[in-house]
Amino acid sequence: MRPSARTRPPAQLPTTGENAVNAEPTDVVLTIEEAAKRLRIGRTLMYSLVKNGEIRTVSIGRLRRVPAQCLNEYVDSLLSSPQTIAPAA
Repeated sequence: MRPSARTRPPAQLPTTGENAVNAEPTDVVLTIEEAAKRLRIGRTLMYSLVKNGEIRTVSIGRLRRVPAQCLNEYVDSLLSSPQTIAPAA
């Protein structure tokens, strides 16, 4: 038996559904979808925030990624900006 025939192929992890593998808190860069999940916002809103420059991204080859620290910067900017709460009617 050849040595390569004895090794098992890597287990396939689910990428969608209830058992999906989410981005780990230690990930340095995230996909747009992973970043949206981490902020608990929709994918469309995440793309809008990126397009408007509110969340910075980097290019790695042909891929667009969101550095995890940029999500922290975005949340910090939300906390530091004054917010007005509309009175209830």
